[in-house]
Amino acid sequence: MDMFSALAEPARRDIIELLSQKGELPATDIYDKFSISHPAVSQHLQILHEAKLVSVEKLAQQRIYRLNPKTISELGRWAKHTIEVWEERFDALDKVLEEEKKKTHNKKR
Repeated sequence: MDMFSALAEPARRDIIELLSQKGELPATDIYDKFSISHPAVSQHLQILHEAKLVSVEKLAQQRIYRLNPKTISELGRWAKHTIEVWEERFDALDKVLEEEKKKTHNKKR
């Protein structure tokens, strides 16, 4: 599953936000933060892991989850690029609208 599909589910976005705040957490601590069943949280964690948004380390009986900085950085670069493209489009639209406004104003004189 790609990172965008994985992030389409609100519970998975909440897990990402939780890990961004806490750094790393054992699965049991993550389970405790959600009102959904442990198997459901486990499934969300698995999807996030498959999408490479989180990494997991097994320590004894615990699974420790943390964000994958490489994938999170890729997501950030994509978001930044998308914002830049839209800002360029809005700037171009502003110029067109300003020119139209000037034309309309000059015709009224």
